[in-house]
Amino acid sequence: MIKEKAIETLQIEASAVENLIPRINDEFVAAVEKILSCRGRVAVTGMGKSGHVGKKIAATLASTGTPSFFMHPAEAYHGDLGMLTENDVLIAISNSGESSEIVNILPVVRRIGAAIIAMSGKRTSTLGKNCDYFIDIGVEREACPLGLAPTASTTATLAMGDALAMALMDEKNFTSKDFALFHPGGALGRKLLLTVGDVMHSGEDNPIVAIGATTKDALFEMTAKGLGAVSVIDADKKFVGLVTDGIIRRALEKNHDFLDEPVEHVMFTTPLVISADKLAAAALSVMEKHKPRPVTVLPVLDEKKFPVGMIHLTDLLRQGVV
Repeated sequence: MIKEKAIETLQIEASAVENLIPRINDEFVAAVEKILSCRGRVAVTGMGKSGHVGKKIAATLASTGTPSFFMHPAEAYHGDLGMLTENDVLIAISNSGESSEIVNILPVVRRIGAAIIAMSGKRTSTLGKNCDYFIDIGVEREACPLGLAPTASTTATLAMGDALAMALMDEKNFTSKDFALFHPGGALGRKLLLTVGDVMHSGEDNPIVAIGATTKDALFEMTAKGLGAVSVIDADKKFVGLVTDGIIRRALEKNHDFLDEPVEHVMFTTPLVISADKLAAAALSVMEKHKPRPVTVLPVLDEKKFPVGMIHLTDLLRQGVV
């Protein structure tokens, strides 16, 4: 019985969402266009479970390029209506369209001059009759066996809110970089905003030796900087090669005298490199996709081929770019 009831709940809610598709009509498009032309912000209001869903809708709008906030209707009735201006749009959520807290603020919203988008299940309700745009979120029945707890109706409301946000996001040409700008603190922000220049070792921490130096000199520089590699530059300070600890180890297996030879005799002349303006995530991708085996370090070159830094795999892992 437990499984059957759970499955029935999901089927009812899935059906409620599917039934929304024909309701993406010209009025929905007009509501989206109104928000796009809005010079202020979008306020979302709802009472009870509709309020909880409204908070999520407001958060989704805000994080996808539509400035938005949640306004509690009861608090609005006692002063918070001062948040609204005539340049704003109010999305009012009420399945019945008769929630007293919502109905009570409608006359004041009208006086302020903000446009009203109703998300309701009843066009003939007080909210439905007093809005500028009506978005139908009505459901045939709730998943609750008593028909009392908002279940299918809140699921439908949340889905319609997502549809609204995604339509706005698409019209605004909102990009992944824009999204990351509003999420700088999380792993997503680190992946999308952090650049190689933010992570690389530069200045005194950047291991470099010049052509003519011995392989022993390169080994000492590599050890001092602790990155397992060293960039080699020519007389013009341009990058010409890379020496890694792997190259040193393989050379040791063949010849113990190579340490006194010029570094150009052992350096790798065509290593993978990257520029400082590339995303740190791109550096990780370059390292991981190298064949026959991944690399752990990348020299960072500027437009003149000067080695301005070096980035190591552990730097990316430490920053959460995974």
